[in-house]
Amino acid sequence: MMSKSTKGYLILIALVILSLTIFKILSPHNFGSPENILSYFQAGLIATTGALGFYFVIITGMFDFSIGANITLSAIVGCVLSTKFGLGYFGLIVGCILSGTIVGLINGVFYIKLKIPSMIVTTGLALIYEAIASYMAGGVEQTLSSNLLVFGSIHGSIIISIIAFLLSYFILNYTKVGTYTYAIGSNEFIAKNMGIDVSKYKVIAFIISGLFLGIMSILTISYGSSIIATTGMSSMSRNFVPTMGCFFGLAFKKYGIPLQAIILGEFIINIIFFGFIALGAPTSIQDVITGLALLLIIAFTTKVNKGEIVK
Repeated sequence: MMSKSTKGYLILIALVILSLTIFKILSPHNFGSPENILSYFQAGLIATTGALGFYFVIITGMFDFSIGANITLSAIVGCVLSTKFGLGYFGLIVGCILSGTIVGLINGVFYIKLKIPSMIVTTGLALIYEAIASYMAGGVEQTLSSNLLVFGSIHGSIIISIIAFLLSYFILNYTKVGTYTYAIGSNEFIAKNMGIDVSKYKVIAFIISGLFLGIMSILTISYGSSIIATTGMSSMSRNFVPTMGCFFGLAFKKYGIPLQAIILGEFIINIIFFGFIALGAPTSIQDVITGLALLLIIAFTTKVNKGEIVK
């Protein structure tokens, strides 16, 4: 009899093949060359590093609208430390990860202390993070030195992504944090009655998410070599891809492969995204069809048991 995890992998691989096949048929000359597929995969890996951490927030029943602002701010902090202060890779790595982690800590503390929905808290904080990033950048595009772009290569992205995956897998499966976050997400009331400090582990979930988003910011600025600080919630455009990857993780949690599903899910998302670019579809049409396609994928791969409450 086929195991649940094997069934999950087969579904994901089938979705990858189906996505590639459809767009290759529709745009045989502009889509699907080996080099292009590698670039789709790399773009997916970049988003994966952030989604692996954000998954901890999602499974506890919370949300974060400051993902994009965190990535932008952390990338700018790392860029400033590495270039203007001459700290090189040390400044880039420590600056990005430390900034992302601090943002995650602030999100968690404000959420617990203010006792209002996480979506509202993180939306307000996102505006503040955008303002800080804009002030640090001074209205100027921040560019990483050409000798600091090793993490922008496919090899660098793969190495960082593997480290991120192993770290998230270890935390989720072999520590109290992973056990308690699942318990809180399943039933917060029961978790509290079991003696779990719910508030503490919700803050920890935000910290873990921030740390991984800091890692993602390293890959983001290394891949693009520069980043622009935006205001007015424009950074929210960066929220979509990591969030959809987490939805794949939630959908395939029942197969026991949530983190693996995030990796392949991000690949599928980028196949669809670049597929529409190859077709020359307008951005508005791309967003509508991509959103609908991903909703259908999640709907067909998520079976709700009778009587189960959908949250």
